[in-house]
Amino acid sequence: MRCLNGGLLVNYHYTRFGEVLLFLSLKPLDTQGLRIMKFIQITIFNKKGLRMMRSQKHTKKKKWLTVLLIVVGLSVVGGGAYAYSVWHSFDSAVKNIHKPVERNQPVKRAKEVTVKNGDPFSILLLGVDERKNDKGRSDTMIVMTVNPHLKSIKMLSIPRDTRTELIGRGTVDKINHAYAYGDVEMSMDTVEHFLNIPIDYYVKVNMEGFKEVVDAVGGVKVHNDLAFTAGGVTFPVGNLTLDGKKALKFSRMRHDDPEGDFGRQKRQREIIESILDEGASISSLWNYDNIFDALAKNVKTNFTFEEMLGIQSQYKDIRKNIEELKVEGENEWIPNESGKNIYYYSVKNEERQKLSDLLRNHLELGQEMVSAGQ
Repeated sequence: MRCLNGGLLVNYHYTRFGEVLLFLSLKPLDTQGLRIMKFIQITIFNKKGLRMMRSQKHTKKKKWLTVLLIVVGLSVVGGGAYAYSVWHSFDSAVKNIHKPVERNQPVKRAKEVTVKNGDPFSILLLGVDERKNDKGRSDTMIVMTVNPHLKSIKMLSIPRDTRTELIGRGTVDKINHAYAYGDVEMSMDTVEHFLNIPIDYYVKVNMEGFKEVVDAVGGVKVHNDLAFTAGGVTFPVGNLTLDGKKALKFSRMRHDDPEGDFGRQKRQREIIESILDEGASISSLWNYDNIFDALAKNVKTNFTFEEMLGIQSQYKDIRKNIEELKVEGENEWIPNESGKNIYYYSVKNEERQKLSDLLRNHLELGQEMVSAGQ
């Protein structure tokens, strides 16, 4: 009688494929000596049976291979269609975002920079508080110089109340008034004069519509150093995740901040950097349509589509190396024509020269003396 691991052969029969054996297995179930009965069927194939098994395995393998090819094919086609959709939306958004300035090239530069060649360049970032029936003023003015050779960025925040000459108007006033009087062009010309550096590009962000961009990327993560309440929302110290409405309130507060305008600009920079981080994440790809739509409605720049691609290829690794600079000045009250005292942030020429030298060096330009006066 045949046995198999303590089992007894209870039946067997022959088929054209081989011999089929049926065993009864009697094995202990546990320490109490209980047993279970289990029937085990074994087939010993002959040559014909083995050939049939191989044929069946080969057929199944072919079926799985066909299914796999179909899945891969659909993924490639679907992925290609998705990539095309993203590219098309991005191209459309860039066309809406792009707005050239009405000047040939920066006054302080002999020839235009070429982003695709990796030239150092500068950007004026304007945060404009535009509201209904109000053009607004540039409450945020940040100058960025970008050097791919040094793999670094220098970021200078200019206080909105800085007293300087408004180029094209011929008056001395707060620097953020340049946008109200002469839009982006006067703002660029005025900052060029104040720092004596070329301003190659601008990026204008509508802070009122800022919340749409924040919501489109799924919110932003910031670190808050100062506990405060603004617009009925309390912002404790620590790491915060903010939606669009809260991010806007977080970025606007300045009166309760000991650093005043500098504190507000710091919070605005942190939100912008967080938007860039969130927008670059894989999860944001699934919401690309809303992101591009929000950008198209709230951002304007003279960067072309080709220049944006050039920045992505030539400058993508330097955003992690940012040095923040500060304009040192004094609070000053100066009477206007009617005798009313107006608050200004006054900057000495020595400070302007120091900042100019730093930024011109970063742009790989020779040093020049800043103009006298404001």
